[in-house]
Amino acid sequence: MALTTQARAQSPVTEVISGLLIPLGITQSNQGNLIVSETGTLVPHTGRISIVDPRGGRQTLLDGLPSGINDVSEPSGPAGVFMRGRTLYVAIGIGDGIQAGPFPGTAVGNPKPTSPIFSSILAIHFSAQVERTTTGFTLTPAHQKALARGERVTLSHGGGNRIVIELVANFPNFTPNPLPFFPDNVRGSNPFDLVAVGDQLYVTDGGQNLVRQVDIQTGASSALATFPSIPNPLFNPQSPASGGPFVDAVPTGIHYFDGRLLVTLFRGFPFPAGTSVVEQVDPLTGHHAPFITGLKTAIDVLGTRKDVNDHGDDGNRDDRAYLVLQHVSGPILSGPGLLQRFTMDGPSTLVASGLNRPTSMILDKKTGTLYVTEIVGGRVVAIR
Repeated sequence: MALTTQARAQSPVTEVISGLLIPLGITQSNQGNLIVSETGTLVPHTGRISIVDPRGGRQTLLDGLPSGINDVSEPSGPAGVFMRGRTLYVAIGIGDGIQAGPFPGTAVGNPKPTSPIFSSILAIHFSAQVERTTTGFTLTPAHQKALARGERVTLSHGGGNRIVIELVANFPNFTPNPLPFFPDNVRGSNPFDLVAVGDQLYVTDGGQNLVRQVDIQTGASSALATFPSIPNPLFNPQSPASGGPFVDAVPTGIHYFDGRLLVTLFRGFPFPAGTSVVEQVDPLTGHHAPFITGLKTAIDVLGTRKDVNDHGDDGNRDDRAYLVLQHVSGPILSGPGLLQRFTMDGPSTLVASGLNRPTSMILDKKTGTLYVTEIVGGRVVAIR
């Protein structure tokens, strides 16, 4: 699809909550609450999962999740979340599994990461009663080690108020990526988002530039789709600020719609405008192709059905629509985030602008409200 934006009145954006600890992922439970992952602070093991009701109240579900300072000196911990039934699947990012190397753009493995379950997928099972009444559970470093050994961890406050946590998959923190001038260079594994389809999880990995397929029962994983680097249109060998000759794919958001996986490719530094895309991936074969192109920093995508009011009198028009969340709209990582709506039969619509580095979104199908997480201010906002 070509990127041609239609000017229309934008939807109002209202704050639901602020002060969260770098919220990266959002999903919704069958009780109507928002489940938000928070990657944490500069202090290790400050990752958190919060339950946020649509009126703005917050409860801690689970604290003490793995987090650490990554190779670009930012906190990294819990990222994407996906709720199915009473099980919450959580992607845990790279944390401090790798460290900056001796040359710009290089990395080395960390021999002593602060957690053995960075670059992993957790499953958290909890009841509706826990969701309504919890005062919060805490995962300790000892619990993290038990999970790494393949043990289930049960945290209880008594009276049936408990949660059960298990490790679904634990990916290597890094793979070798030797360079001619630095053979010890590595490429980190950084799970970012995930979706469950049947008995499979599909996980984007922004470090390895791929989508992994994970069997929920066995934990067996494989690369479903790998996305190659592209030439950097801004490359200037005389200007280090222009980045290298190639730009990584950096897959971020993932959504299952109409039998296909929709995956946003954020692209790496210097984040050239027009190179970010939404890819469509066949979950059976891994075949993938660009679906929505010409974007800046696409970080999440949702497939929806258009409101009947959009059809006019033509009942034969395609009723599919796609919401694309862009992290920023200006040079490098500057400018407001955007929410756009694409259809198969017309120009895109700018739904909302002025978002503050948004990271993920979920649509409440009962109310039609879209909830978006933002890094700046640690906010969740509602777009109606």
